[in-house]
Amino acid sequence: MARPGTSPDPSHAGGAPPAPQHVAIIMDGNGRWAKARGLPRTAGHERGVEALRRTVEAAGELGVQYLTVFSFSTENWRRPADEVNVLFGLLKAYVQRDLARLKDDGVRIRVIGQREGLPADIASLVDRAETETAGNSRFFLTIAFNYGSRNEILRAAQAYAASVAGNRDAAPLSEAAFGQLLDTRELPDPDLVIRTSGEYRISNFLLWQAAYAELLFVDVLWPDFNRAHLESAISRYHERERRFGTVGPGAT
Repeated sequence: MARPGTSPDPSHAGGAPPAPQHVAIIMDGNGRWAKARGLPRTAGHERGVEALRRTVEAAGELGVQYLTVFSFSTENWRRPADEVNVLFGLLKAYVQRDLARLKDDGVRIRVIGQREGLPADIASLVDRAETETAGNSRFFLTIAFNYGSRNEILRAAQAYAASVAGNRDAAPLSEAAFGQLLDTRELPDPDLVIRTSGEYRISNFLLWQAAYAELLFVDVLWPDFNRAHLESAISRYHERERRFGTVGPGAT
């Protein structure tokens, strides 16, 4: 595997626009992929892990610096217990199998979301992955696990309220200061948010951070997602005009 962020794709040479700095992906469609093949939903989740491996590698090679993936939401607790256990087991297997390689490849791993309520072995593994890769800076992989954006914003508001309780001289809260209370405080806002499976919603993912992200909804189911799909998404991103509330060039 080429080290993420160090070997841009040759197609970027000759003045081609660089890849978006931060790509975020809602990995959707595992269950439908399995159902279409007469397989249990767990098989779709297992193939989804393979798609994640492909995407991490491809993102780094294509010049993306930050990749954030939505793995398990706070709403996913409503699924059958055996499926939830499978999702936990797949995260554990992914970290155990890939941690050494990702560490050697210069990947820094972060896991965002609510830690309370996670099984002890999962919480311990998350801490280990973050600790062992904390010194890396070639590529940044963030896994949103037990994550919901409304929950994240609520926790940030509660943290601010607690910090100013009894302190009447506290400075007014700014957008920048509030951003530092979010789980993603060490990350730039995403430039591109991709959702696979053909659904047209962002499902409580990075609501604050994606305020000016380009949104792209693709029909491919997550287990089938590959480098070509990511290249296509980046190409379509470059077709967009990002104005951030201003007037575009040549506008009247």
